[in-house]
Parts: sequence; structure tokens; C-alpha cells
Amino acid sequence: MIDSKYLTILREVHRQNSVTAAAEKLNVSQSALSHMVRKFEERHDIKVWIKKGRGLQFTHSGRFLLEMAERVLPQLEYAETVLSEHARGSVGELRVGMECHPCQQWLMQVAAPFLSQWPDVSFEVRTAFSFDGVKALQDFEIDMLVTPDPVNVKDLRFEPVFDYELVLVVSDHHPLSSQSVVTPQELIDQDLITIPVDTDRLDVFTRFLIPNDCRPKRHITVETVGLILQFVAANRGITVLPDWLVALEGAALPIKTLKLGNQGLFKSIHLGVRQGDEAISYVSGFIDLARQTYA
Repeated sequence: MIDSKYLTILREVHRQNSVTAAAEKLNVSQSALSHMVRKFEERHDIKVWIKKGRGLQFTHSGRFLLEMAERVLPQLEYAETVLSEHARGSVGELRVGMECHPCQQWLMQVAAPFLSQWPDVSFEVRTAFSFDGVKALQDFEIDMLVTPDPVNVKDLRFEPVFDYELVLVVSDHHPLSSQSVVTPQELIDQDLITIPVDTDRLDVFTRFLIPNDCRPKRHITVETVGLILQFVAANRGITVLPDWLVALEGAALPIKTLKLGNQGLFKSIHLGVRQGDEAISYVSGFIDLARQTYA
């Protein structure tokens, strides 16, 4: 049986691209680390890497073991964390990842009652919006994924918990403010402000503008929703946001919302979990609370 310590060494050497740096990271001497690798290679009659210039190149066997390390080690680390939580008297751990900026505001409304109802569950939120949430869920890096874009993946389950409409937001003084519906063509000469993510992750582009061969005059990115709405209120551009988020953060601002096309643009926030985890009491409890938020 392969000892996980060798997988840990391979993963760290790959991350650092240096035996010396990996040894320092793992708190062992370089000679000790090299010795362990040599013993492993001799036992299995393989080479895991070869020197290439000042760096290292993994062999076919090394790449196979590295891929295994990336799959297996997160699960073992997760198991250790859970057992540690149990030893401290916690009933479990819920690590939530998010793939969208607006989800952060929504999650805040769910987190407060969850923390109150489940005081013995360790709760952590990951807000790195550019990460691959599905892979993180599969690799046990997170336990739940908050996303408006569920996928059909084996061993994962996505539960819809909250429906909303994406709306155009304009200043009360904007020429479009007299309308209730806007067409894609009417945004061609506009400055569109969005959060800083790729356009292929923005529904206003993928589902409204691009299918109608339209683009805004300028696409401006701003870090926070609050600041975006301030720009819009000052008539410095327009934006597209979930209707509930506009109601939450823009109630006191001189802005108006318009429907995107006659049919509107509707979405749902989903909670993704690994198949079977939805039966865990605090996971199902979180899902239940999520469905009550903004209901």
C-alpha cells in the first residue's frame, strides 16, 4: 500500500518546483526528503521525476502519482479535519464556496440563523469567485457550492433554493428610465457596469446581448455592488443585477429597474452538495433555511 506521505511529498515538490523548497515547506531536511523519494523509487522500480535544467520534470509514473495525490489528499485532509472537529465536540463542518458576487450578500442572510441554530457546527465561507467550484466540491475542498449555474455532474446534487429576476438598473434621470422594458439594441450606446468577471459568466452578455449580436459601447468593471449602484445613481452608466439585491442595497438611491426583454431574465440560486450529503442534518438544515430566505 502506498503511504500518503509520499503523495504529500510529490504534491509539494510539484507546487514548489523545487526539492529544497518542498522540504522546507514540509519541515524536513532536503537530504531526508530525497532519501525518502529514493527509497520509494527503489521499492517500486520507477523514477518519479528527472532534473531538467534548474527545475524538475515528472515522469509518466510521477504524473500518475501526482494526479492521485490531487484526488486523494484533499479527502484525507478533510477526514482529519472532521475527526478533529468531533474531538472538540463539534458535530461537523460546513465549508461553503461561492461562484458569484451577489451570492455573498444572499449568503449573509442565511448564515446568521444557521450559526444560531447549529452552534456546534464549524462554518467557513470561501469567497474566491474565480475558482472552479464544481472541482472544489468534488475534491472535498468545500462541502457546499452556492451558484446560479448548476451543472449535471455525477455524484453531485444541486438544490434550487431561491428564484430571482435579473433587471436593468438605471438612474432616475437616464433616458431609459421612462420605460419598463428594454431591448438588447437599446444597450448598444450605453456604458454597462458589472462586477469584474469574464463576460462568459455574465448572463446579460450570454443570454441577452450576444444572442442578439449586440454589445454595449463600453464595459466597465467595479469591485462592489454598492459602488456600482452609486455610479448608476450618478448617471455614470447602467448595470444588471438581481432584483432582490437592488431592493436590498439600492432602496434609498434615485434609481429604477427595467425588465430585460418582454419575457425577462430569470435565474435561481442553487446549493450544490456531494450526493448523499444532503441527508446530513446540518446540511439539510442549511438548505431549509436557504429556501426561507427572501421567500
